[in-house]
Amino acid sequence: MDLILWRHAEAEEILKSTADVQSDLARKLTPRGEKQAARMAEWLDRRLSGSFRIAASPARRCEQTALVLGRKYRLREELLPGSTPAQLLEVVQWPMSKLPMLVIGHQPTLGQTIAQLMGFQESECALKKGALWWLRTREREGRLETVVVTVQTPEML
Repeated sequence: MDLILWRHAEAEEILKSTADVQSDLARKLTPRGEKQAARMAEWLDRRLSGSFRIAASPARRCEQTALVLGRKYRLREELLPGSTPAQLLEVVQWPMSKLPMLVIGHQPTLGQTIAQLMGFQESECALKKGALWWLRTREREGRLETVVVTVQTPEML
């Protein structure tokens, strides 16, 4: 199974004094974030087959990142900020799904999921805004392994 974990692009900041769940979910991409999303979407579009499923957090910044790709996607409440790696892996049906999956979400959940799947000592891995990790399962000597296909950031493209 292929699993692409894409962190939303750069979004507006909110004042901590006015921060609440609704204002956080309403944050939109900055002009720089729009460029990051477009760069990554162009790169992804050349590499994604038509059979990919795409799921995104309902947060506005994630939906805007998904829209730039120009493909059908589903918003999933299980991917909201504060979700767990277990919730993310259930959404994507890891590692049993026959279809590759692209998830557009948030830190620290994406980094925690990567750390878990890769067996890192640390409990999470840092992802820059707009960056993605492409992971794949394979069977080797009777057991499943997770391998890194690529790691990309908008600045690398």
